[in-house]
Amino acid sequence: MSEQTLSSEEGSSTQADATRQKRKKLLSLVAILFIIGVVVYVIWHVFFSQSEDTDNAYVGANTAQVNSVISGQVQQVLVDDTQYVHAGDVVIKLDDRDAKIAVAQAEADLLKVKRQYGQTEANSDSLTSQIRATDSAIQSQQAQVNKAQSDLIRAQKDLERRTALNASGAISKEEYTTAQNALNTAQANLALNKAGLAQAISNQKVAESNLKANEALIKGTTSNTTPDVLAAQAKLDQANLNLTRTVIKAPIDGIITNRNVQVGQTISSGSALMLIVPIHALYVDANFKENQLAHVKPGQVVKLTSDLYGDDVVFHGTVVGLSGGTGAAFALIPAQNATGNWIKVVQRLPVRIHLQPEELKKHPLRVGLSMTATVDLKSD
Repeated sequence: MSEQTLSSEEGSSTQADATRQKRKKLLSLVAILFIIGVVVYVIWHVFFSQSEDTDNAYVGANTAQVNSVISGQVQQVLVDDTQYVHAGDVVIKLDDRDAKIAVAQAEADLLKVKRQYGQTEANSDSLTSQIRATDSAIQSQQAQVNKAQSDLIRAQKDLERRTALNASGAISKEEYTTAQNALNTAQANLALNKAGLAQAISNQKVAESNLKANEALIKGTTSNTTPDVLAAQAKLDQANLNLTRTVIKAPIDGIITNRNVQVGQTISSGSALMLIVPIHALYVDANFKENQLAHVKPGQVVKLTSDLYGDDVVFHGTVVGLSGGTGAAFALIPAQNATGNWIKVVQRLPVRIHLQPEELKKHPLRVGLSMTATVDLKSD
C-alpha cells in the first residue's frame, strides 16, 4: 500500500512540474510578444506615423450677438431658445411711439428751415428793390441840394446888393432885414437837404450791406442744399433710422440661444438680448500637444468623429491655422513658471479645423460638443 501511494505522489508531482513549465513558457511568449508589439508601435509612431490625433477637440462657432441699438420698451419677443431663424427674420419689436413722435418733430423742423430759406430769398428781392428805391431818393435829394445851393447863392447876392443900398439909405431897414433872413433860410435849407442826402446815401449802404449778408446765407445753395436744411434733413434721417431700429432682426441664419429678454422689459442701447449660433458654419478647435505639431500645417485634411454620433459618422475637415498661443498663455491667470517648484507640463495648442457645411446639414452638431480629430500629415 505504501509503494502504490509513493508512485501516485511521484506521478502527480511530475504532472504539476510539466504544467508549471508550460505556464512559464506561455507567459514568456506573451511577454515577448507584448514587448515586440510595444517596440513596433514605438518605431512606427516615431518613424512611420503619417497622422496626428487628439480627443481634446471641441465644436465652436462665430456666434452673432443680437443687440438693441436704441433704448426702449420691449413690445414683442417673437423667438425663443432652440428656435431656428433666418437672416432678416424679426426677433424683437420695441414700442415705436416715441420714435414716431421724433420723426414727426424732425419733419416739422425740416419744413420750418425750408420756409426760412424761402423767407431769406424773399428778403433778398425786397432789399434789391429797396436799393433801387434809395437810388431814386438819392437823386431826388441831390436835386433838392442843388436847388438849395442856387437859392443860397441868390440870397447872398441879394443881400450884397441890399447891403450897398442900405449904406446909402436907399432901402428901409425892414427890407434889409428881410434879405438877411432870406440868406439865413437858404443856408438852413441847404444844410437840411445835405443832411437828407447823407441819410439817403446811408440808407442805401445799409440796404446793400443787408443784401450782401442775406446773399451770403443763400449763395451757391438751394432750398435742399443750404446747411440748415441739410442739418434738419440729417435729423429726420436719424429719426427714421431709429424708427426702423424698433424692429430688431436676425443678422444671420442659426439657432437662438441665451435669450435674456422679456416682454415689457426696458432695455438700453447696446444691451445683449440673445445669441444666434450658425450651426451650418461650425468649426472645431483641436488642442494638440506641442510635440505633435511639428508637421501640422494649414490645408491638411482632417477626419473627425463626435461623441454624439460615434464612429459610424465621420466628418471631414481642413486645417485652417494654428493659434497664436497655447491655452495656458492666454488664461485668465497665466501659470507662474518662474517659481522654484516649477514642473514641466506638456502644453497644448489649439488648431482651427473647418468643417464641411454639407456634412453638417446631414449630421448637425452643437457648440461645445467633444470631437476626436485625426490630421493626415500626407495630405499637404
